[in-house]
Amino acid sequence: MTRGEYLYIADTVAREKAIDREQVLLAMEAAMGRAGRTKYGAEHEIRAVIDRKTGAVQIERVRFVVELVENEVTQLSLEDAQRIKPGVQIGDEIVDVLPPMNFGRVAAQTAKQVIVQKVREAERSGQFEEFKDRVGEIVSATVKRVEFGNLTIDLGRAEAYIRRDELIPRENFRQGDRIRAYIYDVRKDARGPMILCSRTHPQFLAKLFAQEVPEIFDGIIEIRAVARDPGSRAKIIVYTSDGSIDPVGACVGMRGSRVQVVVQEMQGEKIDIIPWSDNPMVFARSALSPAEISSIRIDERTKAMEIMVEDTQLSLAIGKRGQNVRLAANITGWKLDIISKTKLQKRLQDAITNLVNIEGLSETMARALAQVGVLNIKQLSDTSLESLMKVPGFDDKEVAERYKAKAQALVDEGAPFVLGVQAASITQPGETTLDSKTSTTDQKIKELIQASEQNSEGATE
Repeated sequence: MTRGEYLYIADTVAREKAIDREQVLLAMEAAMGRAGRTKYGAEHEIRAVIDRKTGAVQIERVRFVVELVENEVTQLSLEDAQRIKPGVQIGDEIVDVLPPMNFGRVAAQTAKQVIVQKVREAERSGQFEEFKDRVGEIVSATVKRVEFGNLTIDLGRAEAYIRRDELIPRENFRQGDRIRAYIYDVRKDARGPMILCSRTHPQFLAKLFAQEVPEIFDGIIEIRAVARDPGSRAKIIVYTSDGSIDPVGACVGMRGSRVQVVVQEMQGEKIDIIPWSDNPMVFARSALSPAEISSIRIDERTKAMEIMVEDTQLSLAIGKRGQNVRLAANITGWKLDIISKTKLQKRLQDAITNLVNIEGLSETMARALAQVGVLNIKQLSDTSLESLMKVPGFDDKEVAERYKAKAQALVDEGAPFVLGVQAASITQPGETTLDSKTSTTDQKIKELIQASEQNSEGATE
């Protein structure tokens, strides 16, 4: 092989494999070095150097200058080394140029294996470096293999994988089909980079909207949260600081043109586009659409909301298998408890019936207690005097002390009606009442009273 052929081969391989030319030359040098050890002995330190300009190959034997010689083949003492090359120091190398080699069949095969291995390693490393920076992108690929529902897709320079559970339900792909997916992870593996893609990831929906809506792509409209039940329903929160732009309308497009493109890609998945609000109650109302909300009671400390709806709106608010309220809770970050108006009224009536068992406690006073979450005699006995005095009708210290003492006396006597109706009972999915155990602390009562005072106008309509 002539001098120039080494450089030509390096250039060709580097171009075909899309790796650096220098990595190919280093692989060729390593291969020639191993072939040299096959000829001169494996105990020698043999290396090859290819001139980067001319392509000339020089085979060298290297010995290291050490203070104490442990291997006479690869090491030299300082005294012996200075006789060969005056002025050398400990740690320097003594290089002997060997005559040019004619590679035999075995040596050539060894060199070929080394080159192939090194080039493959460089190719895999290059693929990993390329795709690790592409996490968060949508890629368009061709299905290469289908194995037990799992897909291997061809990205051109590399393969990616989509597990069966990362596909939208009811999707069926065959070899050769075109597919779009979201890269959510890239990992190193012995066989090369493992590129993991998904079609169910929430950000897949967000990236599709960014491709279809120029305002999102340009950063004018921001997607703040996405929640999905893949193949069925999704909720996406949009926000813009530009008052002249309607973020929901921009995402929907003229006659729904923009959102329909995304819906088709998602196999008919219904998408609710919701405007973001810094008011938690307004945000929750929008998130629970299309259900109409009657009232909301909010607890800032526990980030929980009790949401009342008309009986006719209950199933719509909860959704099929709790889907609507689950997605709404996901995007708002709040715990949402849905309760029908009839159930709420029954709970308040049960609480009033239980509380009027206290001698002298009127129905009006019992209703005031129930409105702030004191639902039975036990809760009244556990409420601090300071919190109780904030309830209308109990603002007089003597009155508060008297009824608190009466409640405590009934608790101590073990009266059968002390706890009343257990609020933790569940009548329908998503429809719950307050748990008596979680409502006995002073802090809970304070929060409920504050919420009642602050939201008396905005929470109830």
